[in-house]
Amino acid sequence: MVIGIRTIELHIPGCRSLKEKRFVTKSLRDKLRARFNISVAEVAHQNLWQRATIAVAVVNNSAAYVHGVLEKALDTVENERRVVILDVSTELL
Repeated sequence: MVIGIRTIELHIPGCRSLKEKRFVTKSLRDKLRARFNISVAEVAHQNLWQRATIAVAVVNNSAAYVHGVLEKALDTVENERRVVILDVSTELL
C-alpha cells in the first residue's frame, strides 16, 4: 500500500476577508474531491486572509498511480486563476 501526500501552500491575492478566502478554498477542495476522488483539507493558515495550505492524500497499491493522481491534482491547482502557488511538497509513505 502506498500513501501519497502533497502539501500545497497558496497565496490568494485580492481576498479581503476570511469569508472570501474560504469561498475560494472550498471551491478548490470540492473540485479536487469531485475530479479525483481524493482527500483534501486546509491544514494551515486558517485565520489568514490571503494564505492557505491544503493537503491532498491518495492511497493505492501502485506508486505510479499515486504519483500520477498527485500530479494531476497539482495541475488543477496550477490552472486555478484565483490562487498563486508558493510552495509544494510531496511525501510517499
